[in-house]
Parts: sequence; C-alpha cells; structure tokens
Amino acid sequence: MRIGMGYDIHRLVAGRKLVLGGVVIPFEKGLWGHSDADVLVHAVIDALLGAAGLGDIGQRFPDTDPEFKDISSLKLLSKTYEMISSKGLTVQNIDITIFAEAPKLLRYKTKMQKNIAQAIEIEQDRVNVKAKTFEGLGMVGKGEGMAAQCVALLK
Repeated sequence: MRIGMGYDIHRLVAGRKLVLGGVVIPFEKGLWGHSDADVLVHAVIDALLGAAGLGDIGQRFPDTDPEFKDISSLKLLSKTYEMISSKGLTVQNIDITIFAEAPKLLRYKTKMQKNIAQAIEIEQDRVNVKAKTFEGLGMVGKGEGMAAQCVALLK
C-alpha cells in the first residue's frame, strides 16, 4: 500500500470558466492557470503521482509546455492513471477536500466524483469529495482563490 497527498491552490479571476472535478460551475469568476486550472483534479494528480513515486504535476505537465495550454485536467488525470498503472499500481480510494467560500458545491459533488472515477477507472464510491469554507479567513476566505487537498491510497 502506498499513500500520497496532493494540494493545489489557484487565484479566482474574471473572464474564466470555473471548472472543478471536470464540472463547469456557473460563477462570476474562474480559476487562473495554464490548463483549465481545475484545482480539485490537480490535487488528485499530485496525490497519485506522490503515492507512485512519480514526482509532481509540475514535472509531468509543466505550465511552460504549450501542449497543456487550456487542456482539460481530466485528460491529465487519465494520463496520470496510465503512468501509475504501468507501474502495476491500482487506486484503492481517493478523498478530496475543496476549500472555497462560494459557490455552494453540494449539487455538483456527485458529478465530480463520477468524472474522477471514470478518468482513473475505479468505482465511483471509491472517490469522496468534500467542500469546506475558510470562514472568511485568508485568500480563500476572502474569495480570492480556491484550494484543494487530496489523499490517495494505491496498492
């Protein structure tokens, strides 16, 4: 068994779509980044890469590579799954927490879980998504950004 932990944070800006867990969520701002800036999926990728001993998202999918400009993070997650599978590893479960003051995410969590499960070829009940606020504190609490953390177990 191998455990990995991933974390990511992105700034919220006007003029971008908000994508979390591969779901486009209606909101006045989106996350800034080279790809679709899906902070939730980026945390999952880092957790999986860490558990497999394969470095991190910046090494595997650098933001200086035009190939990854505006790419769906779910595509990057599928590529990550291929990497860990080639090492003979399987995903046992993933537990993710999104940190955001707004919007409310409850109605989107099931679709996020489904998207992630499909990308890494596991049952949906092995993916758990939670959402928390920062109670008005710090960058996330002031609505300036969103963050996510993930723990993944590989066998």
